[in-house]
Amino acid sequence: MKPKDAATLLLLDRDKERPAVLMGKRSSKHAFMPNVFVFPGGRKDSSDWRVKSDTRLNEAVVSKLMERTHSRFSHATAHSLAIAAARELHEETSLHLSKNGELFDLSHLRYIARAITPLGQNRRYDTRFFTCFCDEVEMDLSTLKDSNELTELQWVDVQSPQNLDFPDITARILNHLRHSLNEDRTLPHTTKTLHISNK
Repeated sequence: MKPKDAATLLLLDRDKERPAVLMGKRSSKHAFMPNVFVFPGGRKDSSDWRVKSDTRLNEAVVSKLMERTHSRFSHATAHSLAIAAARELHEETSLHLSKNGELFDLSHLRYIARAITPLGQNRRYDTRFFTCFCDEVEMDLSTLKDSNELTELQWVDVQSPQNLDFPDITARILNHLRHSLNEDRTLPHTTKTLHISNK
């Protein structure tokens, strides 16, 4: 089974004493990883490449997204993955990656991880993990609310995660985020990307 493209957004709140990342519990109705805590995200839609944004991805992020890809992977593909991450965040949490709730602001996104679901799973995804700080886009956090996709939304301390039920992949990426923040709290666009696959 060929993995389907997907994207996830690790939204960070650094107004707290220590950085916290937004997570929620997947519905029990999900065929893939039900009842576990994850970051907002999901499959890339065929229409995502046509969605306009307020700003472009940082060139360093585009360059990293282009690495280890097939020949048909283009700048438009990179854009559509970032749009998918922003769209899924909005659909699952009601938070909008913008100042005005209109066009998505992609300029602050960092690309920190890529994970391909191992063979043998009932669903397979090639997921790109993006992150950004909510204050960078002056996001209105008062609109945060649960959805049919994610419930029990909460800000999880990156340095000392609560005792939540994480999938192994989520725990590994959270650990990578922790190390990246410890190296540089600003998370430069050139932050190292973690690659996880079954190969």
